[in-house]
Amino acid sequence: MQQVNHTYDQPDRQEVLAKALLKTAIYLGITNAKLGRVLGLSPATISRLHGGKYLLSAGRKEWELAVLLIRLFRSLDSITGGSKDTARTWLNSQNDAFAGRKPVELIETAEGLVRVVAYLDASRGIV
Repeated sequence: MQQVNHTYDQPDRQEVLAKALLKTAIYLGITNAKLGRVLGLSPATISRLHGGKYLLSAGRKEWELAVLLIRLFRSLDSITGGSKDTARTWLNSQNDAFAGRKPVELIETAEGLVRVVAYLDASRGIV
């Protein structure tokens, strides 16, 4: 039997991450301006990302933050049973776990994004 070697070159990974990130932002109702603040990128760069003229770079903070935002989506999607409206409501509602702040506000900083992801991951783990 012949062994199949599945390798992915860098542009493929970059394209996959870009598509997943943009779908995540749309699903969660995150505007381009907000997405730029989350990733630390300019609005023009976010526009180029949408147009396929810019790809995130592995090993840079923008890559790590994009992966975290997608992880936030995956956890929230699991908790809400796939309800986009419930996910958006949760993201935009004040939360006692965050001292009354809205998660959508917190995710604009790396520390806040990590905090929201950790909270969701912990909530998912509760049986």
